[in-house]
Amino acid sequence: MITRMSTLFLRTLREDPADAEVPSHKLLVRAGYIRRVAPGVYSWLPLGLRVLRKIEDIVREEMNAIGGQEISLPALLPKEPYEVTGRWTEYGDALFRLKDRKDADYLLGPTHEEMFTTLVKDMYSSYKDLPAILYQIQTKYRDEERPRAGILRGREFVMKDSYSFNMDDAGLDEAYALHRQAYQNVFDRLGVKYAICAATSGAMGGSASEEFLAISPNGEDTFVSATGGDYAANVEAVVTQPGVEREIDGLPAAEEHHSPNAETIAALVDWANATGITMDGHEVTAADTLKCVVVKITEPGQEPELAGILVPGDREVDFKRLEASLEPAAVEMASDKDFATSDFLTKGYVGPRALAANEVKVYADPRIVKGTSWIAGGDAPETHVVNLVCGRDFTPDGFIEAAEVREGDPAPEGQGTLTLERGIEIGHIFQLGRKYTEAFDVQFLDENGKRSVPTMGSYGIGVSRLVAVLAEQRLDEKGLNWPVAVAPYQVHVVCANKDQAAIDAAEKLAEQLDARGVEVLLDDRPKVSPGVKFKDAELLGMPLVAILGRSFADGKMELRVRGAETEEIEAASAVEAIVSRLAV
Repeated sequence: MITRMSTLFLRTLREDPADAEVPSHKLLVRAGYIRRVAPGVYSWLPLGLRVLRKIEDIVREEMNAIGGQEISLPALLPKEPYEVTGRWTEYGDALFRLKDRKDADYLLGPTHEEMFTTLVKDMYSSYKDLPAILYQIQTKYRDEERPRAGILRGREFVMKDSYSFNMDDAGLDEAYALHRQAYQNVFDRLGVKYAICAATSGAMGGSASEEFLAISPNGEDTFVSATGGDYAANVEAVVTQPGVEREIDGLPAAEEHHSPNAETIAALVDWANATGITMDGHEVTAADTLKCVVVKITEPGQEPELAGILVPGDREVDFKRLEASLEPAAVEMASDKDFATSDFLTKGYVGPRALAANEVKVYADPRIVKGTSWIAGGDAPETHVVNLVCGRDFTPDGFIEAAEVREGDPAPEGQGTLTLERGIEIGHIFQLGRKYTEAFDVQFLDENGKRSVPTMGSYGIGVSRLVAVLAEQRLDEKGLNWPVAVAPYQVHVVCANKDQAAIDAAEKLAEQLDARGVEVLLDDRPKVSPGVKFKDAELLGMPLVAILGRSFADGKMELRVRGAETEEIEAASAVEAIVSRLAV
């Protein structure tokens, strides 16, 4: 069926929306694919919905190919299952909570592990029922604190989530591998440029975890790859190469020094070098200093507690890495009030000794190991300690991944150094193990007739986010540029000639293409200038644009392949020329 722009529910805009921050957001709104309803909430208009549905179909085909069975669970969910797993509390403010007229608690589902687990428990009871892969393509809800970038990070979004159930870990490994390949098939079919990265499991729990990140300078995630190997990881999952331990005997004693106006690392280094202090015989650098950041850690359902985070002074604390290390706890910087009510804290001069003496836990970067010497805060105004030795003068309560990762840091297992790139998360696969089946006491009879707890995997794809990702990766200075696989229409026929013969030929071309199974958008607007039609065609971004313009009088047409050169073709053979290009 031919879609005509004269009747299509569409208004294109010439100016970017005021709240748009990234190119995909600007263009999807300007081109009439989506419309903002509220912060982080968007309506899907006809063109946008066609793209979304085509992506859903590709995801569905690949899920069905690995034996997945599609179901649909409600988005409105009862509180009780999420209390069983603790996620009613762990999700914090990100969870949409509401009450019904009888004052019962509900939530809008952010993810459905609990519901799939209880569903399988209700219906299955034996190892003979497994393995099973169940999935849905459904709207999810998360109350993002700062929804941004249009549909890249919204409060309402479409996601494919699937769950595997197996009796043993070998079965889980197989289901995980099936999903991993299915995801590669999906993203390859869409033409997305992506990386597969080791990741943290976060609030999902479980063991093995990998993210699929679409490479984009506007991505919120940073990932690393090795220059000399195949290692890749989300920056939150990067494991720091530990420092080299040294014998403590014979190391210089710790000495307190008056260090005026040395509240920053840069000022501390300047003071040390001006004073003639050296570390291990060399001039002091920021890497010889110890940065002690005081934070508050709040475990789910508990009161916040102070903690100290130690990192080398040449590194900043990366709060995303810190939060990932401490999940499901929430983390925030200690406030001025915390300093005022804790007399052992001296802003700008906090060190590990006073924290430990006041039973405040101290977590250290893996580089801060036994025998390493540092210049650290002396826990008094304008005071620092030189030659403070780990394992002698202070002992961390544990080690934590909290320091920023830098370009050029060593990669694991001798794979060279790390490079940094930005990416957008488009998929995440987890080996959950038995976290949820144990929580809900799911027990099946195994081959020996004994009760056994099955194991699970959880696998998500950001379906609506992929619309924005394709826009981000493929757009140009003129507008959107859709791949044939998901374009709203494969061919955009533009009549830029007021001659009735050209108008009739455009209609006939659209009909012939439609008869050949080609999806056609026909710009038949009678009172719109050719210039406006061309601008709209570039903005909307169909793969092929067939133009009946001035050259039609000579039996010629223009065929524009999006992102490539315009060529002139014979009008009489236009159908075959277009169909052949779509088949490539």
